[in-house]
Amino acid sequence: MKIAVIGTGYVGLVTGTCFSEVGMHVTCVDVDEEKINTLRRGISPIYEPGLEEMLRRNIEKKRILFTTSLAEGIEGAEVIFIAVGTPSDKDGSADLRYVLQVATEIGQNLKSRAVITTKSTVPVGTSIKVKEAIRSALQKRNADIPFSIASNPEFLKEGAAIDDFMKPDRIVIGVEDKEAENVLRRLYHPFVLNGHPILVMDIPSAELTKYAANAMLATKISFMNELANLAERLGADIEKVRVGIGSDPRIGYHFIYPGCGYGGSCFPKDVKALERIAREVEYSAELLKAVEAVNERQNRR
Repeated sequence: MKIAVIGTGYVGLVTGTCFSEVGMHVTCVDVDEEKINTLRRGISPIYEPGLEEMLRRNIEKKRILFTTSLAEGIEGAEVIFIAVGTPSDKDGSADLRYVLQVATEIGQNLKSRAVITTKSTVPVGTSIKVKEAIRSALQKRNADIPFSIASNPEFLKEGAAIDDFMKPDRIVIGVEDKEAENVLRRLYHPFVLNGHPILVMDIPSAELTKYAANAMLATKISFMNELANLAERLGADIEKVRVGIGSDPRIGYHFIYPGCGYGGSCFPKDVKALERIAREVEYSAELLKAVEAVNERQNRR
């Protein structure tokens, strides 16, 4: 199967490289010419254990290519992944300008049927905007080319992204038609031979699932930091408390280490974006506000 990945940041590069590892023919597209030239030489612009070795192996086997031309990159691709950045806007919402620019350019260059799949973390309803942008660009060309849209959020941990992609706990796909589901099931078949599930749902649910996962993990971190600060005042040992609650399988040990708060490229912007999404539908997400406030206070502490 031939696929295209638009964007060679953390998510896009890991996605493209891992798909090539299982035999897919992948073309990665990026507007940054210097980065593309670096990648063609087998040098990864990011550090992730095992990534550069895998990248070089698949370049040598001609299963992964790099280009600055989106038209060239998507030609003949059955699945086109949008994996560009969605940074926080000034009001905390996700900035979708890059996603929609790519969608428009896909519509301007699409020649054959494809499943256009959003891999970037995007607010609920973004896939509808992507669909409209592609359709509008096709209409301006007077081109009647069928396409499907889908959502396929990533759940990669920095430092363990290769394992997370190659041996996923679950794969979430949001689709609007059976054809898109069948194509994505075929694409991901090599990754679920270990018995882990492909969870098929509607697109809005898939888009929300990514934010929900990150917000839940951020909540656990902020909760433990609140408990750690309380334990200091009460003369309790937070490490013993952590072991005591982590042994409960309903809670577990993941993300219950107290410290300086959550950071990185995802949790801060995604908690902000989800709280903003709630405000847009006139819902006050008090718990998310508290999670963010606790984290800000813990950073300063």
